[in-house]
Amino acid sequence: MKIGLQIPSFNWPDGTAEIGPRLAEIGRTADEVGFDSLWVMDHFFQIQHIGKPEEPMLEGYSALSFLAGVTTRVTLGTLVTGVIYRNPGILAKTVTTLDVLSGGRAWLGIGAAWNEEESKGLGIPFPPLKVRFEQLEEALQIVLQMWRGDESPYTGTHYQMERPINSPQPVRTPRPPIMIGGIGEQKTLRMVAQYADACNLFSRLGDDVLRHKIGVLKGHCENLGRPFEEIEITTLSTAFIPGTQTPAEIIAHCKGLAALGVHHAIFNMPNISDREALTTFGREIIPAVAEL
Repeated sequence: MKIGLQIPSFNWPDGTAEIGPRLAEIGRTADEVGFDSLWVMDHFFQIQHIGKPEEPMLEGYSALSFLAGVTTRVTLGTLVTGVIYRNPGILAKTVTTLDVLSGGRAWLGIGAAWNEEESKGLGIPFPPLKVRFEQLEEALQIVLQMWRGDESPYTGTHYQMERPINSPQPVRTPRPPIMIGGIGEQKTLRMVAQYADACNLFSRLGDDVLRHKIGVLKGHCENLGRPFEEIEITTLSTAFIPGTQTPAEIIAHCKGLAALGVHHAIFNMPNISDREALTTFGREIIPAVAEL
């Protein structure tokens, strides 16, 4: 099992001037202690179950580019980009740039978007959910076309491109992996089976729901003729050590996820700026779950 780290907040002691140095330390430490992946949210306002909208929030791809410069091994992505935030052609170029500059370590994490508050706050169009899913599918088609080097025109319902050039192409072969976030059974998980390399599920849903969602994804793969084994199952959980959890409890949690078929467990941490908490993962947890 692979272990990832999500950075969901930048509301750290010592204020704005300390965000850069502290983020660099988190990135370097995660890289050194063995985390496989490093993620930031793609939000412009802090989201409600973590903090207040006005709390510090960095733009996701700028933060990932910064992290690419202070790391050498860990993979990098957003968990996840709302499709409405960026034109798909620009998104393909942005992720390609991250991949080239990081030496082939970029992910594309993407979803249908949900945070209407920040969209209204910043003047970003927020169409109905049905339209956002249509935009998501077209965006996936565009990104895959551009990463194939296909410059032919794209004509969709929501996006039209006369010549989608993508030069340079990504370093990672055959391309950066695509993760789709969300649990919708009819659209989201079907798009995972059709277009993506990974899904992302919330571990807090519980074992029964996770087992069901993974089964639905497997069914979509069978219907589309896609080998289910090609899909990386990832989850997002919270870890608080030292605090409300012990390393043994987190290891047990990972073992339970592995039994369900999860390959990549991503954790956010309320005390992520505590270097000792990160090194505990590297010293005790990551080696213990590596063979799961």
